[in-house]
Amino acid sequence: MQTDWLTTGPSVRKFEETIALFAGGVPHAVAVSSGTAGLHSAMFALGIQPGDEVIVPPMTFAATANCVLYQGGMPVFADVDPGTLLIDPEKVENKITSKTRAIIGVDYAGHPCDWDALRDIADRNHLALVADSCHALGAEYKGRKTGTLADMTVFSFHPVKHITTGEGGMVLTHSAVLDNRLRLFRNHGIASDSHQREQQGVWHYEMTDLGFNYRITDFQSALGISQLAKLPEFLKRRREIAARYDAAFSDVLHVRPLDVQGEIRHAYHLYVVRVPAEARTSIFLKLRQEGVGTNVHYIPVHLHPYYRQRLGTGPGLCPVAEDAYKEILSIPIYAQMSDAEIDHVISRLSVAVQEARG
Repeated sequence: MQTDWLTTGPSVRKFEETIALFAGGVPHAVAVSSGTAGLHSAMFALGIQPGDEVIVPPMTFAATANCVLYQGGMPVFADVDPGTLLIDPEKVENKITSKTRAIIGVDYAGHPCDWDALRDIADRNHLALVADSCHALGAEYKGRKTGTLADMTVFSFHPVKHITTGEGGMVLTHSAVLDNRLRLFRNHGIASDSHQREQQGVWHYEMTDLGFNYRITDFQSALGISQLAKLPEFLKRRREIAARYDAAFSDVLHVRPLDVQGEIRHAYHLYVVRVPAEARTSIFLKLRQEGVGTNVHYIPVHLHPYYRQRLGTGPGLCPVAEDAYKEILSIPIYAQMSDAEIDHVISRLSVAVQEARG
């Protein structure tokens, strides 16, 4: 706050470099105002336009599909794996047409997708591959960190994520061309920013494309740098909590945590369980009454009214995701959670399920 820059200054670049190094030494990182802005920027950088299709999963926040619509493209929904609720590579392959330009995989709840399978499909079909890793900062897939697994990776720094800048996001890429397009798009389509012009001692700038104001501030970036130093401990604690949940619920009838595949390190943005569909609402309400902040992540995107009315999607399009949606609950998991709070959640969920089942 005592520097000469409040936005578009040196702290933004330092934050980008710090995240890029943490994520495996990715050469390019572009900080933006939100994870949604990052997804939109990625679609612009790829040149998605009307007539193009992008394959997305239904089990995600709406922004994953919305970003395709922002560019005039068409999101095409590929169903998920029933154990992990991650996009199913086989279903992806079945959705490819002559109009397909890209695949967006979502690291749902913090569990990395099957990136090798998605990479193979993308390469064989000459498609771009984008990782919506807004849940998965710090996760790993076969020894490789999220941030290194796709053509572009998007992170979110919303307050509910592993680290926060209040609002904020970032796009990582190995491509200098994509990096340039991302930077252009976040700054109104103007080819230089004010910090660059100040350093060069020039005033002249030109708008070369139609972009947005997706900039992040220096003070947000300074907060992000500070938060990132704490991330290893945050991740450690989330994994400890998940392990306690796993052990406890292995003995609780009608409570099924999602599968965790081998060779991954889960980031546990969410901890999701499946409960009997006919009892989900009563369990949800009982937990809320007991002070347990449970939620549902997510209504499948293709079932939202906007998509049903404008794109003609609806029930039956992605049956695995639709069946899972009827059963899933997210239960509390956060780095400051005490052991007593963990025990309270385990106890209250166990009782709520037993009571709901009669």
